Amino acid sequence: MRNVRLIMAIFLIQSIAMGSWFPRIPEVQQALGLGPAELAMALLGLPVGVLLSLPFAGGLAARIGARHTIFGGFVLFLAVAPLPALAWNIQTLFLALMLIGIAVSALELGMNVAADAIERMEKRKIMSTCHGFWSLGQMLGSLIGVGFAALTVPVGWSLATVSLIVVLPALALAWALPDLSAGEPAPEAKKKSSFSLPSKALIGLCLFVFGIAMTEGAAADWSAVFLRDVIGSPTAQAGLGYTAFAFAIAAGRFLGDSVTLRHGPVPIARICGLLTMIGIVAIVTSGGAPQAMLGLAILGFGCSVGFPLAVSAAAGLGDRPAAANVAVLSLFALGGFLVGPPMIGFVAEHADLRYGLATLLPALLLSTLLAAGLRPRASVNKLASAKA
Repeated sequence: MRNVRLIMAIFLIQSIAMGSWFPRIPEVQQALGLGPAELAMALLGLPVGVLLSLPFAGGLAARIGARHTIFGGFVLFLAVAPLPALAWNIQTLFLALMLIGIAVSALELGMNVAADAIERMEKRKIMSTCHGFWSLGQMLGSLIGVGFAALTVPVGWSLATVSLIVVLPALALAWALPDLSAGEPAPEAKKKSSFSLPSKALIGLCLFVFGIAMTEGAAADWSAVFLRDVIGSPTAQAGLGYTAFAFAIAAGRFLGDSVTLRHGPVPIARICGLLTMIGIVAIVTSGGAPQAMLGLAILGFGCSVGFPLAVSAAAGLGDRPAAANVAVLSLFALGGFLVGPPMIGFVAEHADLRYGLATLLPALLLSTLLAAGLRPRASVNKLASAKA
């Protein structure tokens, strides 16, 4: 139980710093005089950084272990987290976010590999709950960002303050973890290296998570802008849209482990997929802030369990080391973050942000159809049978 609490606390604290950035995006956009398409291009920096470093992060995590990967990732991430506030044009904003993406890739990969190892070690399902704490941290961070905005604290000071507050507990939690590894791969996995081609099952999981990641990235980057520019909410209140989204994701993930054990991952993922599409429709048809925030909450609840279920399924395939499979899955997830926000921005530049957000619907439909590719871990089956 000590290890379970440690990894859940790490998921919580890691996301606070990032969550405090999202409500301040409209202010940085306004300060730099960026249009929707220009902002979309600048926001590409974070996923580009992740995509550049993630292919190497899987091998790093497998080589040095999850604990050292998390510790080093925290040092780098919290050092560069305030950099977007120092940008003076689109290029420097892109570069700042790219550096954050490079730091985040190893950190979040190490966190997911550690959660999977602890899940197997403790013989209890915790992945969705871990991501629930991550979403709770996003919500807390966004509330901190909204509070700083309401107090007219400059963006740079607010981001630096949050990083300084969380750095010591983050490093202490990471160092307190045991020296976890990704676990011994299955016999057939020993014949394959971490760089072998992914299996058809893993590709299916990657495509499943792609649309969900697009949607999470869209909510993070565009929810505050949508409420400010389309709905007309004040800047400080506009940040509450992402808070509603993050709160709903956290609630869904805290429920995710128990309902998945009871009903299985496939029906839960399909129901959540339908909720994501309902949420998008509610947002793009909203005439005021209440409906838009309700739509964001429904969207968040629908997105909640998709990525945790996919991480557990990918780590449990047994064809390659868990870190290698989770790295490939994370690469596709970040691909969703890479594609979604700029796609929405380009559509918004030539039409309207409502139409931009509506472009998420086909990808969410595909994710819902591919939910059949999820399958429970063997350890989870045994645990469910024991409970029965």
